[in-house]
Amino acid sequence: MSPDSPARAPAGGIGIDLPRIRVVAAALVDADGRVLIADRPAGKIMSGRWEFPGGKVKPGETDAEALRREIAEELGVEVLAARPFMTLTHDYPDRRIELSMWVVERFRGEPRGLEGQRLKWVAARELDREDLLEADRPFVEALKGGLLQ
Repeated sequence: MSPDSPARAPAGGIGIDLPRIRVVAAALVDADGRVLIADRPAGKIMSGRWEFPGGKVKPGETDAEALRREIAEELGVEVLAARPFMTLTHDYPDRRIELSMWVVERFRGEPRGLEGQRLKWVAARELDREDLLEADRPFVEALKGGLLQ
């Protein structure tokens, strides 16, 4: 099944078809244990909200390949060491997101918002104070629980 193929989702007891989108996201961790978040630039769905950097997985691409590509394109850094952290599925009214979260433990370069997005380093225990997308909320709870170690 392709990343944009319909998925069955319940809605009030009645199944509806939602486009399915496979996405990777990264918790880049700095030397102080802070996590990088990015705001969604103007013109994108849910602009102005915060999210973990990442993006769509292309057909034929592994999650690890998509992660390295997306982080290079969005932030201008090279991922040197990353590990799978958590996966989930989240339904928005118009689409189903299948999200694979990775912890990026080592990277080369200084993150910059190459797509016009603002960036912010936040202590894991303070992530719940940010206006993060709903799909990212379970990651926030897991990161706050000390799962970065």
